[in-house]
Amino acid sequence: MKKYGCIGKKLTHSFSKEIHAELADYEYELIELTEEEIPAFFEKKEFAAINVTIPYKQTVISYLDSVSGIAQRIGAVNTIVNHDGKLYGYNTDYYGMKALIERVGLDLNGKKVLVLGTGGTSKTARVVAADMGASQILTVSRRKTDEFIDYTDAVALHADAQIIINTTPAGMYPDCESRPIDIASFAKLEGVIDAVYNPLCTNLVLDARERGVRAEGGLFMLVMQAVVAVEKFLDTTIEKEAADRVFASVFAAKENIVLTGMPGSGKSTVGRLLNLDGFEFVDTDAEIEKRCGCTIKELIAERGETYFRDLESEVIRDVSAESCRIISTGGGAILRPENVRCLRRNGRIFFLNADLSRLQATDDRPLSDTYEKLAKLYAERMEIYRSTADVIVPDMETPEAEAEYILSAGI
Repeated sequence: MKKYGCIGKKLTHSFSKEIHAELADYEYELIELTEEEIPAFFEKKEFAAINVTIPYKQTVISYLDSVSGIAQRIGAVNTIVNHDGKLYGYNTDYYGMKALIERVGLDLNGKKVLVLGTGGTSKTARVVAADMGASQILTVSRRKTDEFIDYTDAVALHADAQIIINTTPAGMYPDCESRPIDIASFAKLEGVIDAVYNPLCTNLVLDARERGVRAEGGLFMLVMQAVVAVEKFLDTTIEKEAADRVFASVFAAKENIVLTGMPGSGKSTVGRLLNLDGFEFVDTDAEIEKRCGCTIKELIAERGETYFRDLESEVIRDVSAESCRIISTGGGAILRPENVRCLRRNGRIFFLNADLSRLQATDDRPLSDTYEKLAKLYAERMEIYRSTADVIVPDMETPEAEAEYILSAGI
């Protein structure tokens, strides 16, 4: 008997198993089912409690004996508890969405809210927004209907919207480059909520933060809905402090550590010393050489610096799309804003602030193979390193000390 788990069509990239392992001491399985397998699964009822994800949150309702009031209002169930053969359905996404909005510090009372998307999470967002006092809630769809507006009208007629909630898969891994809407037109925007949790920060969230708008992705929602699901599963209560600790643990287990700094500042050495369980070390310069089949010095000599930078951007885009990585970047990686944006999707940027006096010009670095070149780069780049860093690691006596500093900085 599968006591606890999650059913869905494709669960390859699900974080649910890891989250439930942090929250409770039981075996939690990811159960992929086709539409044809659903009836037999519910006829057997061989589970104590399950979560339900895309595309079955509405499908399962017909198999239930009881559905909670909130789940009825939303028209979707994501948590089912088996009590002596009777199946009880709940929607804990509601509580996750509400907790995420509160975490960001958004006041929806009297506000105009745009909800992007028309699926199950969209319905959840609309009910939450209504309960939090939104004065107007507009659902944005690719296709205009009597019920929904389209994206053209959203920009042309509702640019005064104060809150945007994205429930579409736009920006979700592996399509990290996409975004559901351009927020540049929304001059009164106060907050952005994105239900996408992989990557940790979508382009939509990054767009908002760059404009000084409060925004966050969906991982906190995912964890908080799981908290309520576990409470239903086990008929227990999980304190807020414990739930917050679980979120911090899950986030840290996914967030990349990105190392930036001058050539020769010790990024690769420090990166290897971090040695965190479950994390893969990636040196972007080594990956560039692997892809081009030659050294960076040879690549620049044969194809020029622009070609090298283009390849570097391609590598950074690819490696930063994954989580659980320690990424050592090339000295000039931060020169392109698009590289910094990619690195921030899943990562926290640590700048190794090595003093010029301990940097050495080496022949294998053609852009800094003399002291004069190195000093010039140092002067040109220092402010960029500082402004793009989340944490500035001070110049320390040993790489071990710098690694320890990084590990103690909230990792």
